[in-house]
Amino acid sequence: MDEDAGSMTRIFKAGAGAVVTKSIGLKPREGYPNPTIIELECGILNAMGLPNPGIDNFKDEIAELKKSKIPVIGSIFGSKSDEFSKLAKNMEEYGADAIELNMSCPHAKGYGLEIGSDPKLVKEITSTVKKTVKIPVFVKISPNLINISEIAKAAEKGKADSIVAINTIKAMKIDLELKTPVLANKVGGYSGDAIKPIGVRCVYEIADNVNIPIIGVGGIHTGKDAIEYFMAGATAVQIGSALYYRGAKVFKKICNEIENWMKYHNVKNISEIIGAAHK
Repeated sequence: MDEDAGSMTRIFKAGAGAVVTKSIGLKPREGYPNPTIIELECGILNAMGLPNPGIDNFKDEIAELKKSKIPVIGSIFGSKSDEFSKLAKNMEEYGADAIELNMSCPHAKGYGLEIGSDPKLVKEITSTVKKTVKIPVFVKISPNLINISEIAKAAEKGKADSIVAINTIKAMKIDLELKTPVLANKVGGYSGDAIKPIGVRCVYEIADNVNIPIIGVGGIHTGKDAIEYFMAGATAVQIGSALYYRGAKVFKKICNEIENWMKYHNVKNISEIIGAAHK
């Protein structure tokens, strides 16, 4: 996940099936002051504050990707339905192949989690965007909820084409010597290996409650990690923190490990193991 056409092109050429942009808003946004990201024992803690160039300045990035025929999922964020609708329409006009509605950022005030925790609002925004664009619409939801299945069902009622689960976990790190939170925003989102069991659990629960595809996200570093998500009910996965640790080569590595596992277990098609843990 990135917002620069050059880096997204390198990721696609390294073996990714599609690229997801960083979340884009209506206007340029600087995000929070440093420090915004720190590496912890089992993952990464960040509070970037949704920095982005704004939708009007993002057209050229999409156009550059489309020259190479790279499938692009345009991630967007807003504070209300009409903002999401306008952003989605612009993304579609620029050439995005699908829209991801970021309603789950745990550290951006007025956006993300504050919107994504309200089933009625999730349904309303999803429905409005679906009426605005013809390309698929994915809804990215948060694990920082007690009603994650209810939110997923609200997105489905809004005619979402897929659920993306999960976003980062709300977390904090305190400096013992300074006796203060390390991040400038104090609270951030935790990603990486440590959140995979949470992501798998969320996908499993969502799969029991919706009939639309689920894209699994969170702590996927190996082929076996991806397969665990498939068995929980995901039909595809996204890779994020593994890029930080292993670079773009991680895509081919994960694909090769999935293929080797399938051969060893005599699995002919991924569809054979999707949702297997529910049977």
